[in-house]
Amino acid sequence: MKHHRWTRRALMLLAALAVTLSGCTTYVTSQVTALSAWDGGTDATRTYAFTRTASQKQTIEQATYEVFVADALASHAFQQVAVPQARYLVALAYGSHMDQMIVEQPMFFQPWPGPYRRRFGPWSPWGMFPPAYVDQMYPVYSHMLGIRITDRATGAERYNVTARTEGDEPSLMRAMPYLVRSALADFPMANGSVRDVRLPVDKRAGMPNEVSPVRAPDPASAAAATAK
Repeated sequence: MKHHRWTRRALMLLAALAVTLSGCTTYVTSQVTALSAWDGGTDATRTYAFTRTASQKQTIEQATYEVFVADALASHAFQQVAVPQARYLVALAYGSHMDQMIVEQPMFFQPWPGPYRRRFGPWSPWGMFPPAYVDQMYPVYSHMLGIRITDRATGAERYNVTARTEGDEPSLMRAMPYLVRSALADFPMANGSVRDVRLPVDKRAGMPNEVSPVRAPDPASAAAATAK
């Protein structure tokens, strides 16, 4: 049986909406942009310490994200040490923003006047009458993570990578593990690289809502970071 033109249009709109906004998404896609002057070096020289802005000091959120990043850096032979022993300093920037997505959807009306008039939507048994289209607004959340690596001795920037993702997940905490893994998935990327990284969603509960316990920082490192 052939669908009417409006039926096909409605099906396409609903399918696009389902893919974009469904909580059943199986992958998280992030756009990753890298600026690099990475000089390589050996595994022994990949020592680092985290540095914080004034607003990030003593916050549980910052400490939690540092655990995620430390785990990812360890897979690239980085070793976290106290600030005086570190060759590199690692700074984090992160945030979220909500936008509105407008999707045009069909609404159906019976033509009869008076008390018999009813509105049907988005489907109607009265297929002979053309639908009216209305704009429906949905929230879309954008999450961002930036990781900046500088040479501690000179202050020169060596690597600056940003990962961004969008979807219906409002929580930055739940998105952060994917942003970290995406940002460092192919370290070091070439200077000026822009690529999409697609990671499978945690099968147990979508975006993970449990995080690893925050490790207590090295006392010397914490004292030095606080003094900055």
